[in-house]
Order: sequence, then C-alpha cells, then structure tokens
Amino acid sequence: MPGVHHLPPPPPASLHRRATVAAVAAGAVVAAGQTLVNPLGQAPQPVSTLLPVAEVTRAAQADLATDAIGGDQLLPDPLSLEALDPGAQVDVQNLAKAVDIGRELSRQATIIDAALANGAPEASLYGDVAYVRPTIAHLTSVFGTRWGTAHQGIDLAGPIGTPIYAVTDGVVEEAGPATGFGLWVVLRHSDGSQSVYGHVNRMFVKKGDRVEAGEEIAEIGNRGYSTGPHLHLEIWQADGTKINPVPWFRKRGIEF
Repeated sequence: MPGVHHLPPPPPASLHRRATVAAVAAGAVVAAGQTLVNPLGQAPQPVSTLLPVAEVTRAAQADLATDAIGGDQLLPDPLSLEALDPGAQVDVQNLAKAVDIGRELSRQATIIDAALANGAPEASLYGDVAYVRPTIAHLTSVFGTRWGTAHQGIDLAGPIGTPIYAVTDGVVEEAGPATGFGLWVVLRHSDGSQSVYGHVNRMFVKKGDRVEAGEEIAEIGNRGYSTGPHLHLEIWQADGTKINPVPWFRKRGIEF
C-alpha cells in the first residue's frame, strides 16, 4: 500500500542463536581477561582493557530512535539469557563452566610449578597443598623391623651433596645435631604432622624458618650411625606416632 513501509523479516532463529552465542562467548572471553595479539606486530593488549561487548551492543542500541518506523520490532538484547532459546542457554552455561574449569586448572598448575621450581623431581596436589618427592635417590630400606630393631622410616640412597627438599609447606622445628642422625632437620606441616630428615651433610634452614614445598632445606650426607650416604626420612603424626612414609606419600600422589 502506498505510504506504508515494510521492514524485511527478522533473520531466521538459527542465525539469531548463532549470533547471540557468539556475542556471549565474546563477552565471556573478555571477562576472562584473555590476551589479543595485534596483527601489526605491536605488543599484546589485555582484552580486559577493551570496552566489554555488552557495553558496545547496548550503546549501539541506545543510539537508535525508539519511535522510528519499525522501532518496536528491534531484536531483544542478545546478551539477555531470557532472549536465548533453550539450546543457546545450555551453550552459554557450558561456556561458563569451561571458563571456571580453565581457571582452576591454571591455579593448580601454578602451585605445582612453584613446588618444582627449585629442582624437586616430582610434585603432586593433595587438596590445595603441594607435596614433593624429597630427593633424587633410590629407596634402599623400608619401614619396619630391620636387623632385629625397629626401622621407623625409609632410607633413600644417593651421593653426598644431593639436594633434599621440604616435602610440603611448614615450619622448621629442629635443625642441628641429633643422636644417631649426626645432623637432622624436623619440619612441622600445617596439619600438625612432621617430616624428619636424618644423616644430612649440610642444612640450609634454621629453627623457626618457614619453608614451602620443594624448597631445598639440606643435602644428603653420611653423618651419625650410617653405613653409606643416604637420607633417612620419617613421618610423624600430629601426636608424635611414627608411621610408614610410603603409604603416607602414596595417598598424596607420590610413589617410591
């Protein structure tokens, strides 16, 4: 009819969904603080410094005259979950979960990397706490009766001077001479348990020091009652009970 203006029909629902999910995904990436690389070779620019997608979209819509012909036919805000069909809502929820999982994996990797930074051969997470293999050496004697007496730890044989690492975060309770061990270091962990490092050659910590998992605290030696260079390692529960270190470490992801 003369004088009547017709607008083209809105895009198909499938196109609307793809465009909407793309817009939301872009917004999630912005929120996650990813980094873009300038194609002209300039320095990378954190996306978090850019204007969020939601603001760009809404600002553009605000410029449109609401009383324009056909203005009441404008599409709803594409970033509104109510505007999405059920399938698209599921896509957005899955994207949000993926971002959360990515952040958690990154956080865990940071803790492990810190525990390995000083040379520890292996690290694992138990809850939110890092545990490491205490030295690069061979298991030569286990917990239990040995030569008619109780052997209350494990022996890890290696050359004199081989680094010994704190098995986890803690505070140094003892560092110095000890009967039978020559020199020892005793570390109390945050849960009250303790790790004991005997026959050490040199110590790099003193009583009262706070140390972190993987920090070098001593080196393998042959002091005290010893038949060869090795680390005698014991684990004490919070009440002082001496337990087998092998299953204690296994529970925390470290195998001997």
